Amino acid sequence: MLLSLPYLILSVIAYNAIVFMTGTSFETIVFQVPMMSGAMWTFTLSDMLITGTLFLLFIEILKATRTSGNSLVDHALSTIVFIICIIEFLVVPEAATSLFFFITLITLIDVIAGFSVTIRAARRDFAVGPQSF
Repeated sequence: MLLSLPYLILSVIAYNAIVFMTGTSFETIVFQVPMMSGAMWTFTLSDMLITGTLFLLFIEILKATRTSGNSLVDHALSTIVFIICIIEFLVVPEAATSLFFFITLITLIDVIAGFSVTIRAARRDFAVGPQSF
């Protein structure tokens, strides 16, 4: 059951913890790297959260390739996370940011990709559709 838990909820929890518990700005610089061009590449807390969220999306897509009975629970929970993100984005003033919009968009991609991969895998496993010889 723990594998069915959508890992993208960790990004939503991290965003809410940073906003409501610490009050830290997402524009806080985590590190800077001087580039060969002379420019300075700045990596902010917002960048770190998006990077982590994209990594979690990758894991979620890998989880969607499983064809076990838990995949239906996984998709349902991912849909619930997306609905929670939509509601929070629309209702909570602190969540009306571009960062949270991108997190919400990534949860939508997770829902769509999860169902798409599962349907594609089910067609392959059960040989639904045209067969090639």
